[in-house]
Amino acid sequence: MANPNVQDIIEQQVLTVAKAVEDKIDDEIAALDRLDLEDIEALRERRLQQMKKMAEKRSRWISLGHGEYTEIPSEKDFFSAVKASDRVVCHFYRDNWPCKVMDKHMSILAKQHVETRFAKIHAEKSPFLAEKLKILVLPTLALIKNAKVDDYVVGFDELGGTDEFNTEDLEERLAKAQVIFFEGESSLNSSKVSTNQEERATKREP
Repeated sequence: MANPNVQDIIEQQVLTVAKAVEDKIDDEIAALDRLDLEDIEALRERRLQQMKKMAEKRSRWISLGHGEYTEIPSEKDFFSAVKASDRVVCHFYRDNWPCKVMDKHMSILAKQHVETRFAKIHAEKSPFLAEKLKILVLPTLALIKNAKVDDYVVGFDELGGTDEFNTEDLEERLAKAQVIFFEGESSLNSSKVSTNQEERATKREP
């Protein structure tokens, strides 16, 4: 059983926290009370416009192949793809086990991060690109922003050096390169894609 003095301290701390929460709620209620019908309608209209803009942006992303992990059939199509989307993660692969491991994680992230195009291209069938981008190790991810290769993830060295890395490890690496967006915990720990990701992407795109 807790010492009476300790118990008093704990009870006082609980009361202090409860009072702070209550004061915050009171302030929020007071702020809402000060809003008139015009203010509320303006807030509603602004929110509707934000939602509409986000829906339009999402629709555009989907039309460009975002939301799914797809194969780019040729080098010519690669250039078209990177020009169409502001953010692209392209997996240079061949038919081997390490590349199949990368495929699995890319498929998951493509669905979680609709703001970014996730694709792959066969390195051995794309000799010009492979030479131009200095693709020497497979798998290699080219991280492309505004039609320019900004960074690379080469093999599994940055992902723990093993093919048993988690999708979250890759997600954090891509977020660090700012080719995808998320805050705090991995989006994979949530049952839904964060609206904040799309809002940030919407703000950054023209």
